[in-house]
Amino acid sequence: MDRWTEIELFVQVAETGSLSRAAEALHLSNAAASRYLAALEARLGARLVERNTRRLFLTDTGREFHSRARSILSDLRDAEAAVNATALNPTGVLRVTASVSFAMHHVAPLLREYTQRYPNVQVHLEAANRYMDIIDNNIDVAIRNRESEPDSNITIRRMAETRRLLAASPGYLARHGTPQTLEDLHRHKLLIYTHANNPYELRLSRQGVHSAMTVKALLESNDGQVLRAAALDGLGILVQPTYIIYDDIVAGRLVPLLDDWELPRLTINLVYASRKHLSAKVRTFIDFMVEHFAKMDYERKWTARFGA
Repeated sequence: MDRWTEIELFVQVAETGSLSRAAEALHLSNAAASRYLAALEARLGARLVERNTRRLFLTDTGREFHSRARSILSDLRDAEAAVNATALNPTGVLRVTASVSFAMHHVAPLLREYTQRYPNVQVHLEAANRYMDIIDNNIDVAIRNRESEPDSNITIRRMAETRRLLAASPGYLARHGTPQTLEDLHRHKLLIYTHANNPYELRLSRQGVHSAMTVKALLESNDGQVLRAAALDGLGILVQPTYIIYDDIVAGRLVPLLDDWELPRLTINLVYASRKHLSAKVRTFIDFMVEHFAKMDYERKWTARFGA
């Protein structure tokens, strides 16, 4: 039997704690997976995995072998990636994840150009308003706003900084008036993004003066596009990153409010597993996104004051 498949299967079993999940990850039947594991144990002359009625766990020998096998597989993947990275024509499935808003506004519109450059790359775009574990979910590149990652094996590459803005439609402001001070916000209808840090507290600063205020929501949602649609329909004042509403503000569909006050800014980062050699599909996508952001001068646009 294929020794590499035996080792790959064992590592998957060790890391998922399940023979069936390991089989699924390697596109094997459960029966075939059992045969590979049994063949590996027979060849090594050692029991690597024990099972009871509720779970599967490694023996002491299995834990030692897992540590070495994982390192061997990582070196093999790096070697393959090094060869792939030198290829002029990257291939394979590129798995990317980003928030729904970012995917809609700043990834999907670029895919035609990217796939024209690299026609043998198939893009899988996972739009999700939660941070997926990129190792467990086999994600190649994640686009995120947080400054750090809990896993030291993750690389973070900064693309741009963006302000967060209060904004409302002209129709809403015509009916309810334009807030002139922070205290005025208490008389207005707020549209709140529930995945923000402390979503019901606005922390603002201006010329060294800091203010924190608690707000109530007329509408709350875990998706920025829902809030944007509600704001455009005149339902209330939203709090969103500039990268989501910049075009609406430039077109006059939304009006920035209290723009001399600053909400905490966000940094837009590319996040990917650290490797000695990136695969060509990952390297080309990262370079493509960084190149596009620089060409569009997004950081300057997204951090500017609209009243300036």
